[in-house]
Amino acid sequence: MAKQNKEKSYWPHMIVGFLLIGITLGYWTVKSAVAVPVQESNTYMMKYQKADLNFNEIMANKALFDKEYTISIVDAPMAMQEIENAKRAKEEKSVVLKEGKNSFLYTITAKDHHPVTDANVTFLLTRPHTTKEDTYVENIPLKNGEYRVEDISIVKPGRYSLQLRATIGNKTGYLELPAYLKP
Repeated sequence: MAKQNKEKSYWPHMIVGFLLIGITLGYWTVKSAVAVPVQESNTYMMKYQKADLNFNEIMANKALFDKEYTISIVDAPMAMQEIENAKRAKEEKSVVLKEGKNSFLYTITAKDHHPVTDANVTFLLTRPHTTKEDTYVENIPLKNGEYRVEDISIVKPGRYSLQLRATIGNKTGYLELPAYLKP
């Protein structure tokens, strides 16, 4: 008589179980990735690809600008803000925004402290991780020696970034300041 083997093998069940777990985790990963949309960076007030391709030229022009000129913000309420979730506690000077209409005054001066009146100035108000709510102002006019950005409406509380680009000839300078609107 032949002996029957009564031992069961669980390997096929384990393989099917691991396959189902893998498919479930793959689906969850794709669903999570689609739920958080990718936003383009706007470093140096241009698309990431353009900034990446021309990075050396941008840095050379910025160095030429910084040798001769200085960009500064005037009469902006500044406050020290603690940066949360940082590995080390650090504080950063930030512009305090108000809900509603905001105005920003910038000066561009030569190193000999004479105001520059012939700069092509562009302003961008952006949030750090999205470009949906960007406010872009081109060709800011000069009034009384100051480049004035007016009537920028800010409604949502949170972190912002004030970016200014000034071009004089082949020299381009940038000023980026963190800002926030308290809830």
